[in-house]
Amino acid sequence: MSRYSAFAVIFAAAVASCHLQAADAFAPASLRQTARPSSGAPRELIRLDMNKGKKKKSGGKKSGGGGGGKGFGAALKSLQQNAFNYAGSITPGKQSPQRVVDGESLGIAIPDYAGDGIPKNSSPMLPWVIEVKTPEEIVKMRAAGRVAREVLDIAGRAVKVGITTDEIDALVHEESLKRGAYPSPLNYHGFPKSCCTSVNEVICHGIPDNRKLQEGDVINLDITCYLNGYHGDCSEMFVVGEPDDKARKLLQTTYDSWVKAMQFVKPGNDYKDIGAIIEDHIVERGFTTVKKFCGHGIGSVFHTNPNIFHYRNSEPNGQMAPGHTFTIEPMICEGTAQCLTWPDQWTATTQDGLRSAQFEHTLLVTPEGVEALTGKIETSPVQFWERESDVHNGVWLGTTPAAKAREEIVKAASTGEN
Repeated sequence: MSRYSAFAVIFAAAVASCHLQAADAFAPASLRQTARPSSGAPRELIRLDMNKGKKKKSGGKKSGGGGGGKGFGAALKSLQQNAFNYAGSITPGKQSPQRVVDGESLGIAIPDYAGDGIPKNSSPMLPWVIEVKTPEEIVKMRAAGRVAREVLDIAGRAVKVGITTDEIDALVHEESLKRGAYPSPLNYHGFPKSCCTSVNEVICHGIPDNRKLQEGDVINLDITCYLNGYHGDCSEMFVVGEPDDKARKLLQTTYDSWVKAMQFVKPGNDYKDIGAIIEDHIVERGFTTVKKFCGHGIGSVFHTNPNIFHYRNSEPNGQMAPGHTFTIEPMICEGTAQCLTWPDQWTATTQDGLRSAQFEHTLLVTPEGVEALTGKIETSPVQFWERESDVHNGVWLGTTPAAKAREEIVKAASTGEN
């Protein structure tokens, strides 16, 4: 082996080592590692091989969390929760039993992790190696994105004082199956529910339970649907009742930074530059951006290349090209962006108990720009941050001529409703 070849192998191995420790938008804390990004500041990152060694019990349902089981394990869990120093007002409630989907009897495709909780496909070793979807795959991605949007809209309309996040989860589960789709979060590395419901200081991965939503709560609903072998992933904020002034500023700033980042997407641009757009926008308005979690590539695999960091970085995550599909999903905080992980190893909150907000689309890079595959439709609710945005007035669906045309259709429909 020549000196050059040996160097190339060592370099590739080093890059791969960093990539295997790259952040993920959906992982339990038990498999996080500390890595050092190219910016020099250490961060805790999350690997994709989550829930290692965890075995699935046989039978139709699993015992829920929040003290909802019997025996030593449940008692230990209850002790951990009672002794844990939670950052804010949100604490774990009681979880209902985990659902199991029998894809064969329902006649729907289910992901490879549905049975044992372990995804079978991994990301390419090098972070700049990104799958280009075929025209046939893009058709399926559009269909999955449309289903995810429909389910998210239905779940959002259910947000009101007194409803529990478990009831929202049941609705998400039912509506996903009704459309021939599997709710992607269910049993992904052991996640016990069909969606994530993150309230107030919960940054992400909130597990639905029996807590009732209260006036003034802000909640992120994170929905992913697996339809005919492909995932569509999106999330949105909803307000229970009327938001206070600080909540309005947080939601507007998060939304505008997200739209700015999505408007940057076009062939030839570097993925690494997305983060600076978000960070620059939110910092000058007094907010912080979470570094522990990231956006991701998506397709037949739930999480893959590229990793999308929502802060300034110089990671070698490749260039945008037609056929790439990925998510941008910034998590923006009122105070510190440092995370506190609950004993359930999933729920991540701010360490100071102040609120966090997030938005997410599955995006498709085209020769003409970018389209939101999970974009709003004619029946989607239009939120105040869309109506009052200084970055993009109205619903954002992309930068291509086709996306702009759909925006006008959605705008006309929403104007008619008003």
